[in-house]
Amino acid sequence: MSAGGPAGAPGPSARPVPELPRLGFGAAQLGNLYRPTTDEEADGAVRAAWETGIRYFDTAPHYGLGTSERRLGQRLAAHPREEYLLSTKVGRLLEPGPGTGDDMAHAFAVPDDHVRRWDFSEAGVRRSHAESLERLGLGSVDILFAHDPEEGPTEQAFAEGLPALARMREEGLVRAVGVGSKDAAVLTRAVRTGLIDLVMLSGRYTLLEQDGSRELLEECVRHGVGVVAVSVFNSGLLAQHRVADDATYEYAQAPAEVIAHARELADLAAQHGVTLPDLAVQYPLRHPAVRSVALGMRTAAQVESNAARMQARIPDAAWEAVARLESEHSPPGRGAAADTADDPTAAVDDPAAAGADAATRAASADVAAGERR
Repeated sequence: MSAGGPAGAPGPSARPVPELPRLGFGAAQLGNLYRPTTDEEADGAVRAAWETGIRYFDTAPHYGLGTSERRLGQRLAAHPREEYLLSTKVGRLLEPGPGTGDDMAHAFAVPDDHVRRWDFSEAGVRRSHAESLERLGLGSVDILFAHDPEEGPTEQAFAEGLPALARMREEGLVRAVGVGSKDAAVLTRAVRTGLIDLVMLSGRYTLLEQDGSRELLEECVRHGVGVVAVSVFNSGLLAQHRVADDATYEYAQAPAEVIAHARELADLAAQHGVTLPDLAVQYPLRHPAVRSVALGMRTAAQVESNAARMQARIPDAAWEAVARLESEHSPPGRGAAADTADDPTAAVDDPAAAGADAATRAASADVAAGERR
């Protein structure tokens, strides 16, 4: 981390930032993102994650109005706390709600017995942290992210929230702090404060899309800030071996030129004996700033699929072909990056049997759900 935070804020942390594993478990789906996740599915997903060696788990109060935190904490309680890393987020406090409907307006299939209230003040950040620990049933989290500051009181997040997070880190309440967002400009501004250790970047540095994050990643390298890449399937577009005509991008029908680009990437993958999702999962980690890719997971099968994607052996020739294609699609005067991921979920194997298209589309929809932050 670099120096240069606001007056009165702590300087760079003397503590080492925890080393993140390549693959992390995104727990938005444990909060019933778009549809209910059964307890059996949640049990299986977390159990499979542990068995496949995943040791980084990410959640947030926003995910199902605390449902994700409660479910994840219950399932991690059986494991030694020192053997895994856990992150959650601040910025949205949960307060009593009407309890007469649901939370589908925010994409979570849970009762509206709580409502969210933005608060990036120091008191709000500390209260959010304490209430998350209570829901998790744990004594600590390793990483706290300020969540989506561009959607709430942005200036309060920078003037009060980030300095508060830095003080909490210096007090030993957490090991690292950061900002999670899909807005690369907001994340770049946060990196330049010199207060944070990590950013969680949603959907802006992927196999399909890089241009909007170039400046951010350069600043992360310059300031020693790590990146957790999420939404690496671009809302499901990169989640299947073959790209469907009705594939989505940014949670809407993908434009024809975007589908064409994705199909070029899928063909490239097949030519080198791998799949489009394999490339999508591993691509962000080729940048020196990226420390981890966190993928949303609802079931054990999705966990196992994600783990296999991350372990797939991709030949150098495939990456060289990706770089050439990236250069062709870059704006004039900008070649491929020289160095070259509410959360994503598993890519499902391309069905060989005829008539499986509907199942494939359903799986892609679940991928898109898992990517939503």
